[in-house]
Amino acid sequence: MKLQPDRIDSANVIGAHGPEGVTVNGRLYTRSIIVPHAGEVVEWDGREAQELQAEHFEQVAALSPEVVLFGSGPRLRFPRPEALRPLVERGVGMETMDTAAACRTYNVLISEGRSVVAALLVKPLG
Repeated sequence: MKLQPDRIDSANVIGAHGPEGVTVNGRLYTRSIIVPHAGEVVEWDGREAQELQAEHFEQVAALSPEVVLFGSGPRLRFPRPEALRPLVERGVGMETMDTAAACRTYNVLISEGRSVVAALLVKPLG
């Protein structure tokens, strides 16, 4: 599903999402990713919400976002509370939603000029 224009004033924009992956700035990602409001999109080794550790969210917290949108895959799944410690310690807000909703919400916040990071679980096909 196409979501937004491909670019918004040098911010990373999620252009589409679906079973094949997530498209950011015209590039298709078929594995889990971290999408900062600006800067490099990086692959993330998260696969399942319950398997995530504090180290996963430390990587996200190091970007110093105002808010993190955690996309838990095709269904709403929550990470274990102890995995969120790096965000809590820095006072970073986090919202959990399915990956499709996180992609849509990310683009809305980007269009408002917010410092947001999307941490998206993307399951490879096959």
